[in-house]
Amino acid sequence: MENNSFYTEEELQQLGLARVGCDVKISRKTSFYTPQNIILGDHVRIDDFCVLSAGKGGITLGNYIHIACFCALYAHEPIVMADLSTLSSRVVIYTCSDDFSGSSLTNPTVPDEFRPDLITGQVMINKHVVVGTNSTILPDVTIGTGCAIGAHSLVNQNLADWGIYAGVPAKRVKDRKQDLLVLEKRFLSSRR
Repeated sequence: MENNSFYTEEELQQLGLARVGCDVKISRKTSFYTPQNIILGDHVRIDDFCVLSAGKGGITLGNYIHIACFCALYAHEPIVMADLSTLSSRVVIYTCSDDFSGSSLTNPTVPDEFRPDLITGQVMINKHVVVGTNSTILPDVTIGTGCAIGAHSLVNQNLADWGIYAGVPAKRVKDRKQDLLVLEKRFLSSRR
């Protein structure tokens, strides 16, 4: 029996996305905003109730990417996820945040000129990153290659390569093993 919860290849082409690679599985319950600014690589899977709001920044997903249920990506500035990276359920990525001090008006219904202290910046998620459930990534952050971020973490600064991070704000707990690099080579060579 065919699984009808994912868009067909033909339907994906009609969504107006900038690019759709091969073997892409996207739930019909995913919401896209500014789809012409979204690029999907090969072997991408996006599960139910995700929101990809590409705005002017755009969203670029590499190859072998998984975005689990209830994730939200808000791209006022670019969001990039490199190959073999994963977002667990309920992860939220922001590339724009209002000033909460009271110096500015807040929310996207107000023109930016009345929100002078907006915090903005690209979010870059490098290769082999896994982000645990209910984590939040704030603007202007680069998550280094091979990082693992524990559940319920707040990422508000750059994270160095091959670390396991957790907490509010996320702090390096220990180094992450790199054994997966051997598995990556075997996996990719088996796909040719």
